[in-house]
Amino acid sequence: MARSKVYVPRETSAVSVGADDVAISIARCSKKSGEDIELIRNGSWGASWLEPLVEVEVDGQRIAYGNVAPADVRGLFEQGFLAGGDHAKRLGPTREIPYLSKQQRWTFFRAGLNNPLSLQDFLATSGFKALEKALTMSGEEIVDTIAASGLRGRGGAGFPTGIKWRAVLEAQAEQKYIACNADEGDSGTFSDRMLMESDPLCLIEGMAIAGFATGASKGYVYLRSEYPLTYRIFGKALELARDNGWLGKNIQGTGFDFDIELHLGAGSYVCGEETAMLESLEGKRGIVRSKPPLPVHAGLFGKPTVVNNVITLASVPNIIRLGAERYASYGVNRSKGTLAFQLAGNIKRGGLVEAAFGVTLRELIEGFGGGTASGRPVKAVQVGGPLGAYIPAEQLEIPLDYEAFAEIGAMIGHGGIVVFDELSNMAQMARFAMEFCAIESCGKCTPCRIGSTRGVEVIDRILAGEEKENNYDLLVELCDTMEGASLCAMGGMTPFPVRSVLKYFAEDFAPHKGGDA
Repeated sequence: MARSKVYVPRETSAVSVGADDVAISIARCSKKSGEDIELIRNGSWGASWLEPLVEVEVDGQRIAYGNVAPADVRGLFEQGFLAGGDHAKRLGPTREIPYLSKQQRWTFFRAGLNNPLSLQDFLATSGFKALEKALTMSGEEIVDTIAASGLRGRGGAGFPTGIKWRAVLEAQAEQKYIACNADEGDSGTFSDRMLMESDPLCLIEGMAIAGFATGASKGYVYLRSEYPLTYRIFGKALELARDNGWLGKNIQGTGFDFDIELHLGAGSYVCGEETAMLESLEGKRGIVRSKPPLPVHAGLFGKPTVVNNVITLASVPNIIRLGAERYASYGVNRSKGTLAFQLAGNIKRGGLVEAAFGVTLRELIEGFGGGTASGRPVKAVQVGGPLGAYIPAEQLEIPLDYEAFAEIGAMIGHGGIVVFDELSNMAQMARFAMEFCAIESCGKCTPCRIGSTRGVEVIDRILAGEEKENNYDLLVELCDTMEGASLCAMGGMTPFPVRSVLKYFAEDFAPHKGGDA
């Protein structure tokens, strides 16, 4: 009789709600009952609201059980869990769960499917096929393919990836680098972490393709320090790739050399900015550099460097394998392909949703997210991290499109979506934006370093009812200065959430306004 395959995710959000204890309970129950099982620690499907999401394979189909606690395990076995038996926690076939079946998975198509540290699983699901194909192409052909796909940077700026790669390809230098920015510090974002924990070899493949395309032989992954499990999983994935000839010298006998070093950050938000990240990688204090020169000309250690986000690089293998046209068939206008949107905050069904650009905020929040967790109406949605604008409920029909968001003074950023209900005090959230900037500023430029501190003070005076009109004008003037004169996006974008609150939620600046932030 074949062993039953049981899947329990080993991914930070699942582990945080007891997945490890569930796995131990399943192992103990199977041993006690004499059942022969293969316990597989897979990645996450991204349905965080259902974690721990346990699956059992029955006749080639995986049956899901959601929100499983250790106390549920005995009952699962007693009710025929290994045969897909009925139980209060049974959700049915995993792929038929509406939250998952409605998505358009391009980058995350393996997430949840495989053991992330099984090379056999990876190769069986088209792993390294794109790299093998890329190694038969010229650097120019690869860059042309990426440019034709319309892929833009997924870290926040949305800069065309093909342009960046072409600049490094054409740069003349003996040494070039690929720097992957995994310093995922924006509030409500976790797609980088989830990809690196659920499909780390995909990122390795994408970085190797980028290296071959541009003539780089060394890559660095800059990972935020708050991700200890990611660090362990990705570190093991690097060893796995090296041991099997997919990283290092003479990859698969092709003569191509490329290796990756994993570097842990030190908890600085501003190191999410590409030049501050490069400074930190060089062992210096993470302070923003003046530009020019741009990293593509003088980046890491003064050499031409491609700096891309995790999701950007992880999107590359399928573009090479399946073609630029197929990727570009997703999305709208200049926003091509898919993005892993992350639903957080006051949301009933939080988690990751990969969908093509053009989907509306309402479809994401209500269709996938099920509305607010509190059941109260949505008041505001912040998209793009702590420096993103607050979008009012009446604008939820806006499509997720870089240019459409820019037109209303907002940004998509890294795809984080944080929901607030009608009890939220948005004036306090405007204050938080300034306070956050004051704490996290690298201190190099005066508008950011001093402006954010003054911003907190001015908002406090408005909330206290002191010379409200004069302080309101002063706050607007301060935002103008920070936006126009800051050295990087840290200070330049802090006014975005503040301006949006002034525009759409001015009533929350009334003194002694009640409600929770």
